[in-house]
Amino acid sequence: MPNLKLYVDDSRYDEARAGLSALLPDLRQVLCEQLEVTPDACQLAVVPVLALPDQPGINAELHIMPRPSRTRERLEGVGETMRDMLAACSGLSVAVRIAQLDSATYVALK
Repeated sequence: MPNLKLYVDDSRYDEARAGLSALLPDLRQVLCEQLEVTPDACQLAVVPVLALPDQPGINAELHIMPRPSRTRERLEGVGETMRDMLAACSGLSVAVRIAQLDSATYVALK
């Protein structure tokens, strides 16, 4: 259940929007392959935000459920891949944060 939110600096959103929109299917495919999920398990969103000028232009936050195969090294690789893809398509600096949720307390209703 990868839940990816891309927070994009509103002052740079218009220039990055087309590239990000085109990238979303490939980004979802990478998440599916590297995190071993199907596309219907993924939720991706791009959100323009007010941000300070000294912060990265894109802040990617990925929330996932833990699995034994999702080691720190694997998640760092996922983060590096996402960062590189996002930077290449947008020309913006990118920060990536990945959090594993507590399966005992996590609730999802669809």
